[in-house]
Amino acid sequence: MRIVIIEDELPAARALGRRLEKLGLQPETMLHSVEQSVNWFGRNPQPDLIFLDIQLSDGLSFEIFEKVDISSAVIFTTAYDEYALRAFKLNSIDYLLKPIDDDELASAVEKYQRQNKPALPSEIDFAQIRKLLSNPAEKQYRSRITVKVGTNLRVIPIAEVECFYSENKGTYLHTSDNRDYPIDLTLDALEAELDPSEFFRISRKFIVPLRSSREMSVYSNSRLKLNLPTYKAEEVVVSRERVQDFRNWLGG
Repeated sequence: MRIVIIEDELPAARALGRRLEKLGLQPETMLHSVEQSVNWFGRNPQPDLIFLDIQLSDGLSFEIFEKVDISSAVIFTTAYDEYALRAFKLNSIDYLLKPIDDDELASAVEKYQRQNKPALPSEIDFAQIRKLLSNPAEKQYRSRITVKVGTNLRVIPIAEVECFYSENKGTYLHTSDNRDYPIDLTLDALEAELDPSEFFRISRKFIVPLRSSREMSVYSNSRLKLNLPTYKAEEVVVSRERVQDFRNWLGG
């Protein structure tokens, strides 16, 4: 079986590749952008199966299908919450929610092997999926996030998150009960999935909720320092270029 992984985050792509190898499958290649994917499909035969992330570094992965005729079967790998799954179900597309569970991955592959039938582009209503993903009137933002604790998975309600932060090329969430968990999402991806009326990207390193932004002090170079209830690992500072937008956000 010829398999292609399209995923903008290299660590996530490699992790999925290793999991597929444990199932006896060897991905042919890993692609990370719309442009790279379009170029690759223009020069190579169609694979049997594509593992497709929604958000790539240079746009939505649906743009690939708008530029290239692809007849491969598609399994979506997505961090989008339940609202998006309606579209996948309506179009009989299989999907895997990030962080990807090994058993669910094996089940998705087995489902494809049983059907042994590619999902042709004509069978997939990408316009409908795009609408459900991007229409603000219909969009439902994340209400929870799944984290891995050892060999177990734990669901953390968004209401319990005190902040999201990046550290040493990883992304983490810090909860109101003073716990930290690694998550399989970048801050850029999270920012698109969080309610902008409740969360603000104060810097390249932090996203904070409104409830954690109620106490602050003036910091150097016209910046603001937030005094979070339990997160004390380092100073949480609003970057200078985002101070005015942050003030406007706080004012509603």
